[in-house]
Amino acid sequence: MMQDDIRAASRFYASRPGENTAHLLRQRLHVFWPDTGADRVLGLGYTLPYLSLWSRPAGGLCVSARLDTHVTRDAPRDIGPAARDCVVAEDRLPFPELHFDRVVLIHALETTDRPDDLLRSVWKVMKDDGRLLLVVPNRAGLWAHSDGTPFGQGAPFSPRQIARRLSRAFLRAERHDGALFLPPVGAAHRRLAATVEAACHMVLPGLGGVFVVEAVKDVYAGVPTPTPALIRAPRRIYEPG
Repeated sequence: MMQDDIRAASRFYASRPGENTAHLLRQRLHVFWPDTGADRVLGLGYTLPYLSLWSRPAGGLCVSARLDTHVTRDAPRDIGPAARDCVVAEDRLPFPELHFDRVVLIHALETTDRPDDLLRSVWKVMKDDGRLLLVVPNRAGLWAHSDGTPFGQGAPFSPRQIARRLSRAFLRAERHDGALFLPPVGAAHRRLAATVEAACHMVLPGLGGVFVVEAVKDVYAGVPTPTPALIRAPRRIYEPG
């Protein structure tokens, strides 16, 4: 029972290490998207600790959609009845096509058994000029091998694997970065973690516990290239003389 509690994202982020982890990762996400203005933002997977970066009273729509997995389906106790939050299946997102300007995936791609279906569903609900912000565990990092956090569940990735997954879903990675450089136990000390995070990001950017990847919709990748028409010479009809 204790192991199930630790694995659930809602339990992790309710703890002191979870709060500190969210604080560190929010700083990195803010560098990518400092202001989304009136854009419509969809947070998919388990993004409730991070959506406050872009949720403003005068801003655009901001929706949390928790994936129906053992890691992400549980809601935090203090979510509130008025919060825009729901639980969804990865292959049937209950949103109109071309609806969101931006999509954030955290605790999503590595926890689902159907990553390709998930990314294709994301492609459908994103506008043609939409942007995707993806956080996935680094296969070579320590967080991917710790069962005590949600980042240690499911399948971690290498940068090449992420790029291939995105490409198959007609999404193109434009930039990436690393985050969470201390081991999970170090996140319990916020001041130390912040100092180490800043230093490692400057000298060892590829050794973070997670990758942060920004991608765009490749609207032409799924359009087949026209094949030139084959022109045949007219058949000569034999007429007896």
